[in-house]
Amino acid sequence: MSSELSGLAVDSVTGIDVSLPVAGAGARAYAFLIDWHIRVILAAAWYVAAALIYNGRLSLTPPPNVASLWYGAVIVPALSIYFLYHPVLELLMRGRTPGKRSAGVRIVARDGGAPSAGALLVRNVFRLIDSLPMFYCVGVVATVISREHLRIGDMAAGTLLIYEHADVRLLAAAGALQGMQRLDAAGAELVAELLERWPTLTAESRVRLAQQLLARYGLETRAEEAALRERLAHLVRPWQGPAP
Repeated sequence: MSSELSGLAVDSVTGIDVSLPVAGAGARAYAFLIDWHIRVILAAAWYVAAALIYNGRLSLTPPPNVASLWYGAVIVPALSIYFLYHPVLELLMRGRTPGKRSAGVRIVARDGGAPSAGALLVRNVFRLIDSLPMFYCVGVVATVISREHLRIGDMAAGTLLIYEHADVRLLAAAGALQGMQRLDAAGAELVAELLERWPTLTAESRVRLAQQLLARYGLETRAEEAALRERLAHLVRPWQGPAP
């Protein structure tokens, strides 16, 4: 059995070294229990409402002559809510679910970025193996004995479950700016400083740091400058707070 891993170092494409704090079995179990209760309640609520409407009376039992409409309107949607809860929400919420958000964890790719739709699909398909023989025994054992606390689905999909951390958000933000041709590693570090120190900076300091970034790349046109300003405004919004 491996020792507790405090974090996994990631060399990002921006040149910023980020340590991802890997979540263990406890955080996984906490998030799973919350999500399990949510999806059970949602699936049961659909079944009850649809059955009452279908039967037209206070009865939840299938009619004597079960028709395909019963399965299509009552059974299939309830099962879909239960089994598609994780893949759909993880895709829409970029590696999160309500349970994961409550536990302060999220799914990331090995490079620290958001996982692809394919990776999330593979990860969830392998729940069938992780849940064997019952109560996720295989998955729990795998997270305890593996160095990075991975279940089988994570191993197959190339994903990690990490604690939400300022460095992780910083990596995602700087990575988004990396797509701009002019941004290099030094520029990414300047962005990192701007984002990391944003809540503690005065309005003048915020303007000065932003201007340094704009000036560094010698933006030739107002359109280029406006585009970068818009991207920066979008990225710093989550870190924004009132100026001291």
